[in-house]
Amino acid sequence: QWLRNPGPQHEKRTLFGDMVCFLFITPLATISGWLCLRGAVDHLHFSSRLEAVGLIALTVALFTIYLFWTLVSFRYHCRLYSEWRRSNQRVVLLVPRAGGGAAATPAPRGPRPLKRNSKETIV
Repeated sequence: QWLRNPGPQHEKRTLFGDMVCFLFITPLATISGWLCLRGAVDHLHFSSRLEAVGLIALTVALFTIYLFWTLVSFRYHCRLYSEWRRSNQRVVLLVPRAGGGAAATPAPRGPRPLKRNSKETIV
């Protein structure tokens, strides 16, 4: 329902763009990290410790930035979903009949309520 909601389109475009980036960046970061670590191991075997330390630092920086972006993006979309859920609730009230089945609620007495064009049910 959240994705089909006719709300702001930029939120859906942002979600789609972040999903595409995540699907593209995850294998790229994994392969890059693996190659950096392999290079660091090779440099350690050939006694060039400075290059090995540099490659390890590059790997740590790469994964730190990747995890930070993933966390920020995930929290942003979770916040948007929570706001949507708070403001778009559907409530269905079922009142059981004396015979055991569910029946519609009786019409309230008093002044007639204003007609609303939304899907919300006032309880």
